[in-house]
Amino acid sequence: MEQSKMTQVFGVSPDELKESILTDVRAEIKSLALNFQPITPTEYLTRQEVSEILKVSLVTLSDWNKKKILHPYRLGNLIRYKRAEIELALISINPKKA
Repeated sequence: MEQSKMTQVFGVSPDELKESILTDVRAEIKSLALNFQPITPTEYLTRQEVSEILKVSLVTLSDWNKKKILHPYRLGNLIRYKRAEIELALISINPKKA
């Protein structure tokens, strides 16, 4: 036997019920909108862009790749770096000021 749930509302007009539901839904949507953090797509940088950001030569970048300081991504002949990983690779010398 299948059970169904039924809710009965007494003393409330259909318009009052509708308005009450709309008010609660609007409040919930507003709280979700305030806490919404859009997902930003991963930004990939070329070797030239990374060398300009870090102010080092392409030879130094290749050396850091071999030493596993940086983590390049390869697609065919293209080499790319994730911007977030480049920023994480920077080590703070004086952590008290960071």
